[in-house]
Amino acid sequence: MEQFLCIFVALMQRILNTIEMTADTLHTISLQKFKTLFPGAPQIGVGDDFFIMDIRLTERHQPLGHPCRFDGFLLLYCVTGRIRLNVNLAEYEIGEGMMYMHVPGNIVRVNDLVDTAKEDVRYICMAMSNEFVKGLSFDANKIFNEGMAMLDNPSARLNEAEMDIMNHGIGLIGKIVSAELPYKKEVLNSVVSSMFYMIMGVWNDRAEDNRLSNSTRSRMIFDQFIKLVSEYHTQYRNVGFYADKLCLTPKYLSKLIKNATGRSAPDWIDSYVILEAKNLLKYSSVTVKEIVYKLNFPNQSVFYKFFKARTGMTPSDYRNS
Repeated sequence: MEQFLCIFVALMQRILNTIEMTADTLHTISLQKFKTLFPGAPQIGVGDDFFIMDIRLTERHQPLGHPCRFDGFLLLYCVTGRIRLNVNLAEYEIGEGMMYMHVPGNIVRVNDLVDTAKEDVRYICMAMSNEFVKGLSFDANKIFNEGMAMLDNPSARLNEAEMDIMNHGIGLIGKIVSAELPYKKEVLNSVVSSMFYMIMGVWNDRAEDNRLSNSTRSRMIFDQFIKLVSEYHTQYRNVGFYADKLCLTPKYLSKLIKNATGRSAPDWIDSYVILEAKNLLKYSSVTVKEIVYKLNFPNQSVFYKFFKARTGMTPSDYRNS
């Protein structure tokens, strides 16, 4: 279970030293604060560690129209309507019968409500703290592949049978939370864990390119590698640094990462650096010179070449796009 949480949190841990809040500035929101964004929304739960809310969005009440980062896991299940979300600078449309999984570190913004003239956008939100997820009972190795598929595409459409299971599962969780039961925490843990298996299975079934190998060692090394990249990518971009940390040769580490994910180790490192640079350019007012310093580039010229080679744009052009 610890491995599962580390993979998700580490892979999606992103930046940002936030500045004063504006429509285009990142807002960091706790799960407790998230509750207050929807006053009057029906909710049940166990404190701030686990709760379910029945949320409606309208053009007049749309509190997530700015970039947000939450400190827990959010599973959104769309009941009616459609919304367009920007997740880590990529856009997704979530419609009726679809799920979106938000993991800690993701940066999300609701770009648009679709067809709101016909009906409000309504979705069920299941919110879980990191501590709650750590306590769930499932095999992290078994769902590792599905988790990676989720990171590539955080939304998935349910078929009719899956929607029926989801509806019954949410209803059962509601009854458990509301009832006075012995071992209530353990019962809730068991039911939520079962739903996680179904949810991960959905992502695995919908994944178009799930290239993780079955090598347990490769998975373990990748887990440790990505945790290190999450921590040190603003300081070190060479594979040798991470290989030394893991007591491996750079060549062997590169081979394991390639076998485990289909992507090279430098590609993983660069993707973290680029996403951090993009977020700083989009969601803060720091200068390019300051970004060069934050990301430990020797000078602006090297940073410009690095950024343009991987995005096709200069940092200035990207900021103004």
